Amino acid sequence: MAGLTHEAAAAHVTATNPTFKVGTADIRGVTYKVFENIPASVPALLPASRAGQGDGAWDYLVYRDERWTYDAFCNDVNRMAHALMRDLGVTRGQPVAIAMRNCPELLILTMAIASTGAVVVFVNAWWTTQELDYALRDSGAKVVFADGDRIARLAPLKTAMDLRLIGVRDGIGMGDDSYGALYAGSTDTTWPEVPIAPENDFAVMYSSGTTGHPKGVVQTHRGAVNAVFTWLMQAVMAPLITPPEDGAPPAPRPSVLVVTPLFHVTATHPMFLLSLPAGAKIALLHKWDASEAVRVIRDEGITRFLGVPTQSADLMEAARRMGEPLPTLDFIGSGGAKRPAAQVAQLAEVFPRAQVATGWGMTETNANGIGMAGPDYIERPGSAGRLYPPVQELKFLDDRGREVAPGAVGEITVKSPCNMRCYLNKPDATAEVLHEGWLRTGDLGFIDEDGFVTIVDRKKNIIIRGGENIACLDVEGALHRHPAVAEACAFSVPHERLGEVVGASVQLRGGMTVTLDDLTAFLRDHIASFKIPAHIWFRDTPLPRGATDKIDRRALRAECLATLDA
Repeated sequence: MAGLTHEAAAAHVTATNPTFKVGTADIRGVTYKVFENIPASVPALLPASRAGQGDGAWDYLVYRDERWTYDAFCNDVNRMAHALMRDLGVTRGQPVAIAMRNCPELLILTMAIASTGAVVVFVNAWWTTQELDYALRDSGAKVVFADGDRIARLAPLKTAMDLRLIGVRDGIGMGDDSYGALYAGSTDTTWPEVPIAPENDFAVMYSSGTTGHPKGVVQTHRGAVNAVFTWLMQAVMAPLITPPEDGAPPAPRPSVLVVTPLFHVTATHPMFLLSLPAGAKIALLHKWDASEAVRVIRDEGITRFLGVPTQSADLMEAARRMGEPLPTLDFIGSGGAKRPAAQVAQLAEVFPRAQVATGWGMTETNANGIGMAGPDYIERPGSAGRLYPPVQELKFLDDRGREVAPGAVGEITVKSPCNMRCYLNKPDATAEVLHEGWLRTGDLGFIDEDGFVTIVDRKKNIIIRGGENIACLDVEGALHRHPAVAEACAFSVPHERLGEVVGASVQLRGGMTVTLDDLTAFLRDHIASFKIPAHIWFRDTPLPRGATDKIDRRALRAECLATLDA
């Protein structure tokens, strides 16, 4: 049987499947296309997904030697939600922060906080005390659930900011309260009766921008849930586009392995939140370990892997070394950074049963965006894919905000209910990127006659190191704190494994010197370790400038990289 085209499959699903019926909604004065029949909020996903999770009886969450059935997970969410309201006084709209490495409590707390109508503030677990200080002041969060390392970094801020620190796992005994004590004191497993409107705020996630401090991206419940059902619809479309062979066995229950940090949208949305209505099992890695990932995929029958390109390469090498073909894998996706074109064919060869996939999305779009998998990707390894239907719209704009001709390079601009509400406390920055519902992404690309989008450059000065976004000005601000540094400019340096690492050129003040080791040690107190430059070029002369007297970042980068080549 011949398959449908991408457009025909989308039209068929929206016309015949009530779950994906599309209507319109007025959101903050703008009309958007939206799914009409999906859950109204993130916590509403839990009861709505129970039937597809074996009526709650199937294993749902796996972490090391710990396991939760779906009902057990939901019961833990509800117990913690009631504890938050009764014991901590958490109320609707209140920001509550989570600062920890990947662990089950992070997932439980995400849903518990959302169930109270409060706002989940996801804190980057790699941040220093200085960076944590900024995010907590910006978000206004006073209650913070944290593991041991994060509580140690938060301790200097506790008194001045009047923080209430709740210890989780190895943080128990280090804070004011503990997750375990709150959980033990709460036995109510009923769903909290808290009204949550689709346009209420669900979460704040911090995303590096072109300013020195990260921006708090405010996501609504409608935005997150529409993104989830957009991805779910792609799975329904897939067999219509590529029909299974006659007599093919039914697809196994989906199961996902989370290997990227849950304070990033790549892990929370298309992995965790999508797992609920998809009827999927979810397994967590505490931190990235390729050999451990191979063992979990083998032992748990994992079907879906999504990580930054570096992790795909590590997984491929570990599977070869361990002699594990990982036959259950049917999807190997990439997010956070562009996968090297050569890696696409390599993955398809090593994991022939898996569809190699790529995707583009942003924290500002609840991770919704563009993607493709399988033969389309193998044929176009440099492309980002097609726009996911049906609630998104796409156009390409020039610097004056005018649409460019098809095939011409322009700024990728998207409109959908998944777009953020705003940048927290930054109305000017919000106005720069949001116009009548359209989000200017800062990425430059073009679309071909078949609807495939290729991303060619970034307007923003962002370095993507192994999927982690780093603002150049953030690095430069830390460098300028050193008394010997007169001027600094950060830029990306190509790296075979991580894609990019941080490089910087520094002009020293007259008569002053500093060693590479001393400057690196100094930076550790001011920025997270992944932001510290891997290469620093010292100079006594001013950094090169262009006609507008701004530092010529491109020329400086080319000059420095030439010395590496030499």
